[in-house]
Amino acid sequence: MTKTVSPYHYRDGLREGIPVGLGYFLVSFGFGITAVGEGLRVIEALLVSMTNMTSAGQVAGVTVMMAAGTILEMILTQLVINARYSLMGISLTQKLDSRCTTPRRLLMSFGITDEIFALAVSKPYPIGPSYFYGLMTAPYIGWTGGTLFGALAGQILPEDLRLAFGIMIFSMFIAIILPPMREERGVLFTVLLAAGLSCTVAFVPALDFISEGFSIILCAILAAAVMAVCMPVPEDPEADPEEKEGRADA
Repeated sequence: MTKTVSPYHYRDGLREGIPVGLGYFLVSFGFGITAVGEGLRVIEALLVSMTNMTSAGQVAGVTVMMAAGTILEMILTQLVINARYSLMGISLTQKLDSRCTTPRRLLMSFGITDEIFALAVSKPYPIGPSYFYGLMTAPYIGWTGGTLFGALAGQILPEDLRLAFGIMIFSMFIAIILPPMREERGVLFTVLLAAGLSCTVAFVPALDFISEGFSIILCAILAAAVMAVCMPVPEDPEADPEEKEGRADA
């Protein structure tokens, strides 16, 4: 852990997190409508967002809950979808100053999302708990506030508008995967394979025994495994030859 004390303060993190919070409000508004549309009560949808900050994980979790999935399905689904956060946390430890004790790290880990991680890890100097708490504040308020307003709106809006707003969060997922799909054939084929497997499980009567929760897990893992074998990520051609030789020896 870096011993240098961070030069950043709570207000710095709060200011930088405001744009993220505004974006989260719009996305979670769609989640709130979706959750209520799936059968959750307003307070239940709000509690989900208050105890989680993972859009894909929450949507998948609601799907498992509404399908009366098992605890094992829920655990495995969240593990597959959110495994990347553990890698972000490990990477972020290299940026922490000496004030980041274990209890503080545990609290900070709750706020690790793609956007918050990107802002924190890009800082040129070490970061401390105060800065990271500020960075978490606006996104957390935006995420929970958007969910609350979306859930309330889902009870009073006409069905056509509920359906329109309900696809907002899925539109975000599409916006996330489209750029890498255009640039990397491997990503494109992985997405297409996962979608094809999901449709197969959904529409082939012989596969009715596979629940929705396990369908998400199996399709994601199988598609990733197949493409890892068929189209592995090439080694960086600009990497140091000595570094390559060292990895080969290992």
